[in-house]
Amino acid sequence: MNQGFCKDLKRSAVIFLLNNTKYNFRFAMSHVGVDKKGNDLNLMLMVTSCAIGGTLQYGYNLAIMNAPTIYIQNFVNETFRERWDVQLKNYQITLVWTCIVSIYSLGGLAGALIAGPMSITFGRKKTMLLNNIFLMLSSLLALTSRAAKSFEMIIISRVLVGINAGISMNVQPMYFGESAPKHLRGAASLSSAIFTAFGVVLGQVVGLREILGSEPCWQYLLASNAIPGLIQLLTLPWFPESPRYLLIDRGDKEACINALRRLRGCEVQRSELDEILQEQAEAKGLRPSRPWELFADRNVRWQVISIITLSSAMQLCGNDSIYFYAYYVFKESGISPDMIQYITICTGTCEFTACIICNLLIERQGRKILLMGGYVSMTGWAIVFTIALCFEHKVEWMSYLSMACIFTYILSFGMGPAGVTGVLPTEIFSQTARPAAYMIAGSMMWINLFIMGMIFPFLVSELGEFCFVPFAAVCFLSALYVGLVLPETKGKTLSAIANEFHKLNYRGQDKQGLPAPQAQYQLGEVCHSTAL
Repeated sequence: MNQGFCKDLKRSAVIFLLNNTKYNFRFAMSHVGVDKKGNDLNLMLMVTSCAIGGTLQYGYNLAIMNAPTIYIQNFVNETFRERWDVQLKNYQITLVWTCIVSIYSLGGLAGALIAGPMSITFGRKKTMLLNNIFLMLSSLLALTSRAAKSFEMIIISRVLVGINAGISMNVQPMYFGESAPKHLRGAASLSSAIFTAFGVVLGQVVGLREILGSEPCWQYLLASNAIPGLIQLLTLPWFPESPRYLLIDRGDKEACINALRRLRGCEVQRSELDEILQEQAEAKGLRPSRPWELFADRNVRWQVISIITLSSAMQLCGNDSIYFYAYYVFKESGISPDMIQYITICTGTCEFTACIICNLLIERQGRKILLMGGYVSMTGWAIVFTIALCFEHKVEWMSYLSMACIFTYILSFGMGPAGVTGVLPTEIFSQTARPAAYMIAGSMMWINLFIMGMIFPFLVSELGEFCFVPFAAVCFLSALYVGLVLPETKGKTLSAIANEFHKLNYRGQDKQGLPAPQAQYQLGEVCHSTAL
């Protein structure tokens, strides 16, 4: 009996140890940071591949229009003279040039409007790949416009490349935010801003007179945006689709798990899969929202107000207009014309550096602090810049101070608004509402960019040294809104963020029928992959 008891005891001990070992292994796998992170290399490569042909194009196509300004204006004038024997006046040439530059924004608006339906129908990755059709057509028209002696081809080319940028600016942050783990969600989404700033620097460098910014090569400069698109076409097909899209929109759990495994470089964590399954359960039976439905839905009232306000402020602060009309701004600052092309490279480098710093800080400091701090800093430097312009002709060194103010203004923009604004729609909207939210945010961004592109040169000429006063007002009001209204989203689940906005949407009353979700909070981690 004792022997049988001992055997049973040993067997029980072995079973207990095996079970306990399994439990400890699972516990370790779910809590040890190295195993949980796995290998982020695949995610980094996917981000790089997508962004090279994505938001990089937005910055690149903003910047390359500075160098050939005079050459394209002369081309327009010569075309009119050859066709109709008409010599255009200066203001007429400026008007045509303004249309060529600003039509890019209208193309971007069209791209933003079709980005939502395309991302739902084709998926995030396939939408980015199909988007290159617009890019290649644009490059072909720009390349052949000079031989065809048609400035209209340049206008159509700018519309098409605007559509390409509009789709990329909406779909790419969505793709990154849905593919990254929670502790890297902000950093991955913010990488869109980093590649936008890198595109600006790259466009400024390629646009130098010594490279493609000369009179014989301006058509090649406008067509050079096809190269990043080709790189994306060759590399992006090797990476998986958004895991959330595969599970929630397509209902393919196996494909979702495979995509997560490939992106994480390790086995799928149960907690991450459970979070996606929870979101799928909440979205079950719901079709993707349409933009006008979001305006009528009280559940997302303050979310919609927030993305409209901040997307508009991102353009109305005047930062991107500096790249459109860098020559005019630095001329007002007292910089000699020969040095302007090199100074503009410094502005792009400044924003690029700021976006990298913001990427490293976003999971430490949070979205709200960076966003509000950026706008407050921009307000201060806009005021200093105005004072410097007022005393520019009285104090010799004031021109250098005004130039420094432009750099610090761009630096402040890159440290907060440039990156954080694009992250918000991914974090504050559910899967079914996210495409429509990006359509609204993208539309506001492109409409306001078009408005700024049209009025900025006249703003500079009419207001003179006070041209940045309206921008200071916009930055101050934006900082006020972020400080008083926008909740922090760092490290929070979608249900926790929804609970924060629930308090705003139903302030002073209880929402009947659906209790507010319980807030869950997890401190963000800073990983080496944020050093993109």
